[in-house]
Amino acid sequence: MKRRRFVQHSLGAGLLVTCAPREAAAGLRTLPEAWGLQLYTVRSLMARDVERTLAAVARIGYGEVEFAGYFGRSPAEIRAALDARGLTAPAVHLSLEELRSNFEEAVDAAAEIGHRYLVLPYLAGPERPGADGATGTAVVDGYRRLADELNGFGARCREAGLRFAYHNHDFELEEVDGLRLLDVMIENTDPELVCYEVDLFWLVHGGGDPFDYFSRYPGRFDLCHVKDRTTEGEMVDVGAGVIDFEAIFEQSAQAGLIHYFVEHDAPDDPIASVRLSYEHLAALDG
Repeated sequence: MKRRRFVQHSLGAGLLVTCAPREAAAGLRTLPEAWGLQLYTVRSLMARDVERTLAAVARIGYGEVEFAGYFGRSPAEIRAALDARGLTAPAVHLSLEELRSNFEEAVDAAAEIGHRYLVLPYLAGPERPGADGATGTAVVDGYRRLADELNGFGARCREAGLRFAYHNHDFELEEVDGLRLLDVMIENTDPELVCYEVDLFWLVHGGGDPFDYFSRYPGRFDLCHVKDRTTEGEMVDVGAGVIDFEAIFEQSAQAGLIHYFVEHDAPDDPIASVRLSYEHLAALDG
């Protein structure tokens, strides 16, 4: 499915914004050396047995994982479990409260486990500008202040040899006073300090067009969540929806993509889901 057909088919919703390794920016490749998995997809299994779940993920063929919690394991235990199964974990999701109150602990864990990115994955309702009833310009100003805080996290990450990223959902695609809130965040964060992990499903769900984001904000999207969507808005395994990943990845150099993480928020069978998604993506390598 080519770009024009995809955009029409998805009612203009778009594709995926990501970032390619610096060599991809020179046009040398558009697919990753290893597909990744956001472990939130298999969280029910991780809660029962971290090591066994990581082994199953590695057997499918994934080479990278992104954490969303360590399920009671120490950083040393997590690193040992990854090393034993030939996996790396470039990124971890941390809540805003964790970043505010336990930043140094997160940095220490990242150093031991081998993370290169600390990612803010979500703003809970009360954390969002406008949650206090503010409207219009006051909300936009609130997102500018949030961007300042993200710059602060980014500066601290840089000092620790890490990168800081923000992961979108759909509420950031809302327009306030003629401005998209995601645009406000991107334009008010320093590219040297803050990059973005674009979630394809949520970007499309919110009405965003990734091709537009690629062209307006090149090189800002180091990471992405590869997550598929039907025309009706249902989240499905990669390859079971209408999103044209091949067309997306053709633009990864412009976007700046480095890491691609498969995700499904609520699969009926987590292992079957991540296997089907991997098989679809692996076929693109052929």
